[in-house]
Amino acid sequence: MAGFTWRYNISGGRPLSLTYLMKNTETLTKGDLLTMDTGEMDLAATNDTLFAGAFDGPEDPTDAVDGSPGTVAGTDSTTLVKAIVNPDAVYGSADANARLAGVNLDISGATGAQAIATDSNSDFLTLERKRQNADETRVMFAPGEHFLNPN
Repeated sequence: MAGFTWRYNISGGRPLSLTYLMKNTETLTKGDLLTMDTGEMDLAATNDTLFAGAFDGPEDPTDAVDGSPGTVAGTDSTTLVKAIVNPDAVYGSADANARLAGVNLDISGATGAQAIATDSNSDFLTLERKRQNADETRVMFAPGEHFLNPN
């Protein structure tokens, strides 16, 4: 399964889900990672400068795509969406590669198909060593990459 799922915060506590306007007219899928762009949320891509967190669904359930409650086909600066924005959030993602703790990785893929990729921009930092390749990889945004913790 593609995408990212909130697992825990380094500091403990629950996921902080806040509401923002969408930056572009585009489709977002639950588990997509987002970027803060001029005060609005946009689908994240590798080497973005202000990562925010994981898309948590539309604020208004009627904005969901029919038959897909975690998907929204939103309108630029109009549609409100929820995002998990804890700066110390740890996300799990399906990943068939062996990983060690403390390794930098990147994000790749389009909406509904985002995944972990080999490092070239240091978007993420792995938190735990995987015991088996089939285990999910747990990552957090690399230091200085989150919009609430910029360089």
